[in-house]
Amino acid sequence: MASRAEPADSDARRDWRDVVRDAADLALLGILLTLAALPLLTAGAAVGTASAALHDWTRTGSWPSARTTVRRFGRSVLPGAPVSLLALGVAGLLAADLAALATGRVPGGPVALLVTALVTAGLAGYAGLVVVEVGGNGGGRWREAARSTARACLDAPTRWAAPTGVVALAGLLAVLVTPVAVPILAGYTLAALHAVTNRQPIAAAVTSRRADRAGGRPVAVDPAGRRSVPAHAELP
Repeated sequence: MASRAEPADSDARRDWRDVVRDAADLALLGILLTLAALPLLTAGAAVGTASAALHDWTRTGSWPSARTTVRRFGRSVLPGAPVSLLALGVAGLLAADLAALATGRVPGGPVALLVTALVTAGLAGYAGLVVVEVGGNGGGRWREAARSTARACLDAPTRWAAPTGVVALAGLLAVLVTPVAVPILAGYTLAALHAVTNRQPIAAAVTSRRADRAGGRPVAVDPAGRRSVPAHAELP
């Protein structure tokens, strides 16, 4: 994958070749993500590693090295296995419920179908935010990312809107496009989730609203979401 690191004033000089290069990089990312997730139990590690690679790309303009990516993936396999099982189980149950309601095999009618669809969309948007947050912490700390995202969504429910729309659109496109294009769509969807999420990490957004127990001052965290710093300090 190519680097897109360029001087700050070079945006005007970007042409169609840069767009094609970025599109090809994202398509390759989606294909590699899909291949790594094929064993199913590695799906969590694959998504987390891909999100971490996108996090680096959007922040620095360069993709991480193959060695770094493989190391991240290997380190994320065990923590990601329960996440994979949970995500597959929830997705399967919701899909079966929606199919049963749509075909009339389960009572409830259009109202129950609409409520279930809204719940599914909301959970998908939350999952998208978690994936972006996992990318910011190296691709493996799912529990920490889930807690931070839940707190951020409770503080600002509108945070759900954009990623929910991205996931809903991606789901619609996945049904319409040929199956061969679905892995490519996965890379574009992940990039869109990163694009619509605030640049400040979720963990930072949550922590910055808390008061320092000692002095009552707000605190923030560094961009990786790992270290608390005074709120008046300049964030990188």
